[in-house]
Amino acid sequence: MTDWLLALVPQYGLWLLAATTFLSCLALPFPASILMLTAGGFAAAGDLDLWQAFLAAVTGAVAGDQLGYWAGRGLGMSFLDRLRRDPGRDRLLARADGLMDRRGVLAVFFSRWLVSPLGPWVNLLAGSTGYGWVRFTSAGVAGEAVWAGLYVGTGYGFAGNIQAASDMLGSVLGMVGGLGAVVALGYWLFGGARDGV
Repeated sequence: MTDWLLALVPQYGLWLLAATTFLSCLALPFPASILMLTAGGFAAAGDLDLWQAFLAAVTGAVAGDQLGYWAGRGLGMSFLDRLRRDPGRDRLLARADGLMDRRGVLAVFFSRWLVSPLGPWVNLLAGSTGYGWVRFTSAGVAGEAVWAGLYVGTGYGFAGNIQAASDMLGSVLGMVGGLGAVVALGYWLFGGARDGV
């Protein structure tokens, strides 16, 4: 499917990019990151405008986030209970739920780009639990802007070498996640030592 979608970028460009990021934010298996890298490469070649590719990616992603949020708001906890019957989804929802309980706005922001597999589930949880729409939207737009900026910008910088751009981004995001884990562990250890545990 990825090759088929990539072949459509020259013809449908921005619309395809927006549709792909929209669908990926609904937990559908669409290669949004690869398409954003490709769009950045097309922008470097002069076939697309960089700012339009960025805007299309962000617009589609934010629309997908909003649909997920409002679906959660409208369908409520009974819908989530049905989703939890699948063990894989239950694990993702449990992680997303824990993240929302602990961090709220930061959970929404980081689930857009750093821990993006949790994003669609954070959207549903935020809506179903009545999390504030303005806070959700503000954090979501900021996070989607980071996500699109990283991928479209990297595709632009690597001038279409998708494999090299993908490898580099995977390494950078892995380092950021690892650094975050080290900081969290240090915070936990320092807090435990301070409390005499």
